Amino acid sequence: MSSSSTQFANSRRMGMHEPLHQISMWGHSNPITGASTMMQVDTRLDSKSESTSHDSLGPSGNGQPEARISDKIQRRLAQNREAARKSRLRKKAYVQQLETSRLKLAEMEQELERARQQGLYVGGSLDTARVGFSGTINSGIATFEMEYGHWVEEQHRQNCELRNALQAHVTDIELRILVESSLNHYYDLFRMKADAAKADVFYLMSGMWRTSAERFFLWIGGFRPSELLNVLMPHFEPLTDQQLLEVCNLRQSSQQAEDALSQGMDKLQQTLAQSMVSDSAVAGSFRPQMAEAVDKLDSLENFVNQADHLRQQTLRQMSHILTTRQAARGLLALGEYFHRLRALSSLWAARPREPA
Repeated sequence: MSSSSTQFANSRRMGMHEPLHQISMWGHSNPITGASTMMQVDTRLDSKSESTSHDSLGPSGNGQPEARISDKIQRRLAQNREAARKSRLRKKAYVQQLETSRLKLAEMEQELERARQQGLYVGGSLDTARVGFSGTINSGIATFEMEYGHWVEEQHRQNCELRNALQAHVTDIELRILVESSLNHYYDLFRMKADAAKADVFYLMSGMWRTSAERFFLWIGGFRPSELLNVLMPHFEPLTDQQLLEVCNLRQSSQQAEDALSQGMDKLQQTLAQSMVSDSAVAGSFRPQMAEAVDKLDSLENFVNQADHLRQQTLRQMSHILTTRQAARGLLALGEYFHRLRALSSLWAARPREPA
């Protein structure tokens, strides 16, 4: 009994001592302060864990959209810079084109002023192709005449180069360059004529831009390809049997195309004449016929373009059939042929005449 009561008393003392001991420990440190300190520690831990979780989720949640937006902005800026660069280039090209047109217009005005001083007369009558009934000058024809004058000068220079190259026996590669340049020069003439036909097709077909001897051989505003092949054939020698056959076939096909165009021109003349004289007995009824005639004359420009296309194809096929040196000799002979026709015209115009 004594031992058990003693143990019970000791345990009660111990149980009472622990709360008192804890209270005594709280006495050394404020309970409220300690509780707040513990709450602050817990709050810092919670905030740190939240920030850590946000940081870990941040790049995957917002980083990629921001990167994509940045790429789009960069691409948009690059596109804007490229568009601005192209705009500057277009503006520069436009300014250069305006400056070139201004210089060309000034040159045309000088040429026209000299022409006014000399008098625009051909054969003693006013050339109405360049000067209209209202006194205005056809700028398209005036431009063509200037370009054709430069074209003749360039043809003379190229003929001299071909002659010197053939005499010097240059390589076929060097000679081929001169041949291609000469062919392109004729192609430029056909392009110039197409522009002039839009301005005044009658002027182009009349041949007033050529000399009198050249006009004697005129066919739809130029030379007949088949007749030109006849003139140049001796300069192609020697020809192989295959070359001779191909040249003969080219001449025959050219003649057939020429006949077809000539028949078309004859048909156009007939229909035009019929439309002009139909219902002529009725007074004041010519306006519908004139309108119909103007519509028919629109096809005249197509005839000129088709004839020039035939000339161009004949020259191109001729250069394919011949060797490089044969083509060079042919082109040189062609240039000399036109040069002699122009010289003949000058001699004819300067011949002594007996007084009437």
